[in-house]
Amino acid sequence: MSGNPAVLMRLVASAHSVAEKAGSIVRKVLHSGELGIVEKTGANDLQTLADRMAQQSICASLSRRFPKITIIGEEDLPAEEIKDDLIENGHLEEILQKTCPAEYSGLKEEEIVVWVDPLDGTKEYTEGLLDNVTVLIGIAYGGRAIAGIINQPFYNYQLGAGAHLGRTMWGILGLGAFGFQLQEVQGDRRIVTTTRSHSNKLVTDCVDAMEPHEVIRVGGAGNKIIQLVEGKASAYVFASPGCKKWDTCAPEAILHAVGGKLTDMHGNAYCYNADIKHMNSAGVLATLRNHEYYVSRVPQSVLQALKSD
Repeated sequence: MSGNPAVLMRLVASAHSVAEKAGSIVRKVLHSGELGIVEKTGANDLQTLADRMAQQSICASLSRRFPKITIIGEEDLPAEEIKDDLIENGHLEEILQKTCPAEYSGLKEEEIVVWVDPLDGTKEYTEGLLDNVTVLIGIAYGGRAIAGIINQPFYNYQLGAGAHLGRTMWGILGLGAFGFQLQEVQGDRRIVTTTRSHSNKLVTDCVDAMEPHEVIRVGGAGNKIIQLVEGKASAYVFASPGCKKWDTCAPEAILHAVGGKLTDMHGNAYCYNADIKHMNSAGVLATLRNHEYYVSRVPQSVLQALKSD
C-alpha cells in the first residue's frame, strides 16, 4: 500500500468538513432572520434559503474534489455558478489516519453514489425546534449505504451564549462510528420514536402494535437515528412512504456501523443505487438491537398498504 489514502477515506474526510460548512450556513441563515421559505408540495414540505445554500455548498465542494462521483441532492436546484464562499476545501485529518476497511480500499470515484439532505427537519427549523435539524451526507456503493456523516448545526443551542454550537458524527461500515457516545435504552423498555408532522392512522396503528412503554414524536430522520445510538429510543417506526433515500442513507450507514439495522417495514434492505427511485415506499423501521422483534410486530394492514420495492 502506498501512503495515499483510499478514495473512500478521502471522501469521508472531505464530507466531514463540508457538512460542518453546511451546518454553519444553516445557522447563519437562521440568525439573519430571512429564511426564504417556499412550499414544495404543501405546508409540511418546505424549502428554505438554508436548504438551497447548504446543498449548493455540499454538492459543489464535493464534486470539485471528486468529479466522478454521482451526487443526488434533495433540492431540485437550477444549475448556476456557485460563489467561492460556499466552497469548502478542508478535510478532517483524523479520518485520513484511520485504515480503510479492506473491502472498500479499492473503490473508484465512479462507483460511489452520494445522497445529500442539506437540511433534514426543515419544518422544525422554521418553527425553532432546532435540535431536530441535521445535515446528512450518505455514501453508497453497490446499492449499500457504507458511510455517513451527520452534522447537528444547533447541538447545545439550549445552553445559550458561550456554548460550543454544533457537532458532527460519522461512520464507515467495518470501521465504526465516531463523534458521539454509543448508548442503549436502559432495561427492557421499548421507546419508539416516530414522525412529528406526517402521522396518520397507519403510522399510529404500527407504533401501537410495537407495545411501546413510551412514544417520542420528533422531526427529522437523522435526529431519530441519533436518538437510537444515544439511548433515547429503541426503535424508529415510520409506516409511511414519506421518507426518501437522502433521509436514510447517512443515518443507516452510521447505525449499521455500530451494529444496528434500518429496513423497510417488511424487514427488507433499501437500495441506494443512482438509478433507484427516491421514495422509501415501504416505510422505515430502524433499531439498535432486537430488529426482528419489531419486524414481527408490524400489522398485516401495514404490510399490505406498504408494498416493498
